[in-house]
Amino acid sequence: MSKAIVREAFQGELVGIFIAPRHGQTMMSVDQVEALAGVGLAGDRHALERRGKRGEGHVTLIEAETLWAAARDYQVNLELAETRRNLLTRGVPLNYLVNIAFRVGPAVLMGFELCEPCGHLAKLTGKPVLKVLRHRGGLRCRILTGGTLRVGDSIMPGDT
Repeated sequence: MSKAIVREAFQGELVGIFIAPRHGQTMMSVDQVEALAGVGLAGDRHALERRGKRGEGHVTLIEAETLWAAARDYQVNLELAETRRNLLTRGVPLNYLVNIAFRVGPAVLMGFELCEPCGHLAKLTGKPVLKVLRHRGGLRCRILTGGTLRVGDSIMPGDT
């Protein structure tokens, strides 16, 4: 799939929002959150703790389809909060959104890096996530334009 096609070819949905006030704490599900341009999600560790590489990413996303595939292909059931990602999407080709702006409700995000699983995630879950989520671990994004994100918001290409 080319980036030109991706810019016009999808319309997805925000199906879950998760935040944790500190690194390593349990992710909490919320129905809405304020996306703060250049900062992160209000109340989340990425906005509150700026250190090293984590300071570059304001928000992380993962596809619901990835969780379904983990259960189907590997018999590994991951709870949504276990992924340690902020936004759960459906119908959004996250791997193709590196260096592409897209809308989540009123906010504009810019994908900048795939979010591969790490040893820390494997330790926290006690599950074989390194294998299960390889190349499907989600997307790190910067928030270009803020706004209130709500479960059920549309996700679509474009920055206007």
